[in-house]
Amino acid sequence: MKGIILDSKALNPGDLSWDVLVRLADFDVFESTPAEDVITRCADKDIVITNKVVFDKKTIDSLPNLKYIGVTATGYNIIDTKAAAEKGIAVTNIPAYSTDAVAQHVFAFILNLANRVCQHDESVKRGDWEKSDCFCYWLYPLFELSGKRLGIVGLGNIGKKVASLAAAFGMDVCAFSPHSRMDGVKSVSMDELLSSSDIITLHCPLTDGTRHMMNPESLEKMKEGSILINASRGPLVDEDAVIAALECGRLSYYCADVLDMEPPVNDKLAHHPRSVITPHIAWAPLETRKRLMNIAADNLSAFIRGEKLNRIV
Repeated sequence: MKGIILDSKALNPGDLSWDVLVRLADFDVFESTPAEDVITRCADKDIVITNKVVFDKKTIDSLPNLKYIGVTATGYNIIDTKAAAEKGIAVTNIPAYSTDAVAQHVFAFILNLANRVCQHDESVKRGDWEKSDCFCYWLYPLFELSGKRLGIVGLGNIGKKVASLAAAFGMDVCAFSPHSRMDGVKSVSMDELLSSSDIITLHCPLTDGTRHMMNPESLEKMKEGSILINASRGPLVDEDAVIAALECGRLSYYCADVLDMEPPVNDKLAHHPRSVITPHIAWAPLETRKRLMNIAADNLSAFIRGEKLNRIV
């Protein structure tokens, strides 16, 4: 069988081996693929591996040999699954591979604001401590996590991992999650979560119902000076509304690993002095990407054997 990896660079910039996949089929590997080259490159391929390259109905209908699309991510909104199903094309994704990494990233945001380690390290390296007339100083207000309320929107695998880490720090944890519960986590309404939480972190899928769930109305309900974290999907928040909430002090900080447009183009939120933005790297630790690649290989191997594993279609 002939296969192609269309955008290898994000998953594997050179620190991993593709051997677990390429031993399963005759693969071509491209670091990236412009939209205008997708059909040409995939014309004779049975298998496609994609991370962010879009397969809409027009593209799928133009590839009569295609039998399998493996998405190297959990979200699969880049695939027209209805068109794939009509053509008998299998589609797989990679669920639950990044739970530990994303939860870790959420607490990297939180601890960054609580302790300001990087800013104080930079200050020391500038010589500020050597010039100090006291044995200590701090440039920003510091705060303890113990006793702070963390509100989690969505108690899936990642939300539950975040909750367990928060409990270890002595935080009071509540969650809005209509379909899931967790011992030790108080289930609350969305309004109560918004109004009572010192820090809110989003861990829900992007759907028509959750798009811009953090909008002017919901942000207005948040506790004055609270922190909002989004390591889930960029469009869960109305970014203009977040900027307005930062400007008026409703939000003290907005931390995000995802934006509405990636990469951003002259993005006001990305450059705001009270935003902390990372370039979609919560999933990117080496161990996490290695796990993802192994699951992708398992998915394809199961398909070749006529079995179903992590099948969307």
